[in-house]
Amino acid sequence: MLTKEQVEHVALLARLALKPEETELYSRQLSAILEYARKLEELDVSDVPPTAHVLPLRNVLRQDRVGEHLPPAAALANAPEREDNYFKVPRIV
Repeated sequence: MLTKEQVEHVALLARLALKPEETELYSRQLSAILEYARKLEELDVSDVPPTAHVLPLRNVLRQDRVGEHLPPAAALANAPEREDNYFKVPRIV
C-alpha cells in the first residue's frame, strides 16, 4: 500500500491540495490501481503482436485534385482589413 508521504509527494507534483481524509482515500485507491497493474504484468502476452489500436483501422483519405480557385474578391469579401489582393494583419515581431 502506498504511504501517506508517497501520496502527498504525487499530489505536490500534480499541484493538488489534498485534505487529510483525501490522502487516505487516494492512498487506498492508488494502491488498488497499482495492484491491478501488477496482476496484468503476470499475463503471458508473448503471442500478442504489438498494436497501435485494438481494431484494424486505416485512414481513408481522398485523392488531391486540382479544382476551381476562389476568386480573390470573394476570398477577401469578409476581411476586416485588406491591402490590394491580400489580407492585412498586424505586424508580429
